[in-house]
Amino acid sequence: MSASEIANTHFTAAMAAAQAAGIDQDGVCRAMLGLIVSKYLESRSAADVQSELHFLADNCDPDTDFAFMRP
Repeated sequence: MSASEIANTHFTAAMAAAQAAGIDQDGVCRAMLGLIVSKYLESRSAADVQSELHFLADNCDPDTDFAFMRP
């Protein structure tokens, strides 16, 4: 099982649990992101975590190619 498959399994379960409990899924996503950042900070610098998050934020539009992609 890959890292992506493990993460997807748990994320899907969290979203289903939130829906079943009537909890806003955005709130659960925010809570998970907070946990992820906390875990990153155990072994990475704040600047490195910020860089990771900036990259993801800058490239989150699925309709936009990454700058390094060729046509």
